[in-house]
Amino acid sequence: MNTVSSTDEGTYEMSGQHRIAVVTGAGSGIGRAVAAELGRAGWSVALAGRRTGPLEETAALLPDGSSLAVRADVSEPEDVKALFTAVRDRFGRLDLLFNNAGTFGPGGVPVEDLPYDAWRHVVDTNLNGAFLCAQAAYRQMKEQDPRGGRIINNGSISAHAPRPHSVAYTATKHALTGLTKSLSLDGRAYGIAVGQIDIGNAATDMTARMGTGALQASGEVVPEPVMDVADVARTVRHMAELPLEANVQFATVLATAMPYIGRG
Repeated sequence: MNTVSSTDEGTYEMSGQHRIAVVTGAGSGIGRAVAAELGRAGWSVALAGRRTGPLEETAALLPDGSSLAVRADVSEPEDVKALFTAVRDRFGRLDLLFNNAGTFGPGGVPVEDLPYDAWRHVVDTNLNGAFLCAQAAYRQMKEQDPRGGRIINNGSISAHAPRPHSVAYTATKHALTGLTKSLSLDGRAYGIAVGQIDIGNAATDMTARMGTGALQASGEVVPEPVMDVADVARTVRHMAELPLEANVQFATVLATAMPYIGRG
């Protein structure tokens, strides 16, 4: 069931200074950091996620009156439809979708033991959810006046190279790259720019295990360096604030010394 809460009860009035963003997975981690960064830069931000409490905590980090919290499961078509309807009704247009919602799924499970339900959950969230949100954003950006906007998909280092026992997550992140390329091509005619940010070891609750040890391809469990999630947020903001005539097609932001370049 989709619910909406707002930090401002007034009617939103468009001006040339206002830009409107939707951030999915906004209740924690990268989504929260990006939403807060955009809010500080003067954006109005619709915060989407499955739990109302964390969304309200994120909203408290943004300036008063600049956010709209919408409880929505991106894997559910009706929730996505309600989310973008709420954004249109409140703000009147959409300039940015940060397609961030995602899940690792069960960690450390070999492919032969991965339950099909777990596979489906990861695919439904990471890939189908990204498609549904991009489709809804695309429709709104194509129809609004002035036309156009930007979609930034949150990929991963796993869009390039897998970790052990990550078949569902890795498969969806590779697929997300294809989604990004196809949307980018199809969006040209309508002023819709689409790019992807691939992130490695940003310090969030989801990556807390990196500090104590992560399974390597060699079978060893080794602690890995992480980076401040604020560095990711600033990169997304840079991508978002480019004129629509320019696009960062793919950006990779990672902890400098994490195992990736040179296989170690």
